[in-house]
Amino acid sequence: MHIEIVSSLDQVSPTQWNALVHDNNPFVRHEFLAALEHHGCVGEKFGWLPRHVLIYEGEALIGAMPLYEKYNSYGEFVFDHAWANAYKHHGLDYYPKLVAAIPYTPASGQRLLAQAGQEAEIYPALLATAQHLANELVASGVHYLFANADEQGWLEDQTDIATRHDCQFHWRNFDYKHFDDFLATLSSKKRKNIRQERRKVTDSGVQLRILDGHTASAEDWQRFAFFYTHTFESKWGMPTLNAGFFTEVAEKLPDQVVLVLADLDGQCIAGSLMYRSATRLFGRHWGCVEYVDHLHFEACYYQGIEYAIKHGLSVFEPGAQGEHKVPRGFIPTLTRSSHWLSSDMFRQPVLQHCAHEREGVAHYIESVREHMPYRAEFVAEHLS
Repeated sequence: MHIEIVSSLDQVSPTQWNALVHDNNPFVRHEFLAALEHHGCVGEKFGWLPRHVLIYEGEALIGAMPLYEKYNSYGEFVFDHAWANAYKHHGLDYYPKLVAAIPYTPASGQRLLAQAGQEAEIYPALLATAQHLANELVASGVHYLFANADEQGWLEDQTDIATRHDCQFHWRNFDYKHFDDFLATLSSKKRKNIRQERRKVTDSGVQLRILDGHTASAEDWQRFAFFYTHTFESKWGMPTLNAGFFTEVAEKLPDQVVLVLADLDGQCIAGSLMYRSATRLFGRHWGCVEYVDHLHFEACYYQGIEYAIKHGLSVFEPGAQGEHKVPRGFIPTLTRSSHWLSSDMFRQPVLQHCAHEREGVAHYIESVREHMPYRAEFVAEHLS
C-alpha cells in the first residue's frame, strides 16, 4: 500500500476513482470535482487548493479523499468564524486549514472513499495522512464536512475528533406515486396553500422546461450561468462557478443533471439547478432576472418533489438553511461534521463548545418539528 497526494484530479484515473463512489453521488464523482478544477472554480483565486489523498495497492486505487488546503472559510456551510477569531485573538494562524468536502456543496456524501471490505484499513490511513499533511503545512486542523452516516459514525469514534451538529430541511419520499399522494399527508390548510402557490405560477403565464444534460443547450447553460452570477452578486457575495463548469458537468454527467428553466413571454427569466444520485436529489442553485410570485418555490421545491416521486428517489436535499421549506413538506434533519485541531490548547475548548452547540441544535430541531405541516396521524406513523 502506498499513498500519494495530488494537486489535480486529472492525476488519477476517473474509472478507478469512480469505482469507489457510492450511490453514484454526482458531487463525489471524478467528473464533477475535475470540472471545478478545469474551470478555475477552485484554486488560489478562491482559496481552495486541491490536496487529494490517494491510496494504492499496486496499481489499483483502493482509497481516496477529496481534500483541500483552505485559506478562508468560504463555500463550506459549516461556520467556524468564531474559531478563526479565537486563534487570531491568541496570536495564532487559523489558516491554512484542510477541508475534506465538496466545494460550495452542503450535500451529504462520502469523504473517506474506500474499496468495499477494506474500510477498517483505509479509513485510519486516510485520517493519518490528512493529519500528517496538516502538520507539514502548519495547518490548524482537518475538517470533514457532510460525510455520510457510516463515515461520520466512524469519525466520531476517533480520539480528539470534535463533532458539530447543524440542521437542514430534507424532503422524504414515503413511496408516493403522485404529487397528490404527498399533498394528502399534509394538513388541509398547508395542502391548500401549496396548491394556491402552484396555481399562481401557472396563472402568471410562466412555462417551465425540465431539462437534463442531453436536452439542455449551450444557450441554456449560458443563460443559467448568468442567473447564477446575477443572484450571487446581488445577494450572497462572490460567484465561484461559471458556464464552462455547468456545461462540462452536464456533458459528462448528463443523466444526473436536472435543470428547470422558466420562460415568460418568450424570454427565459429564471432557473433552478439540481443534481441526482441513484437514490437522492440535491437542489443546488437558483437565479432569476424577473420576479414572479412563488416561482422560486415552484422551480426549486415543487418541481424537485415531483421529480423525486417520478424517479423513485428517497430523499430530496434542497440545500442549506431555510425554515420557509418546512410548510412545504421539508423535515428538519440533523447534519454533522467532524473536526480535528492540531493545537492542544484549542482542542478541549472546541470539544466543549461543540457539546454545548449540539444541545442547542437538538432543541432547535425539536421546536421546528412542532410546526411540521403533516397530519398528526402521519407524523405518529412515519416521523415520530
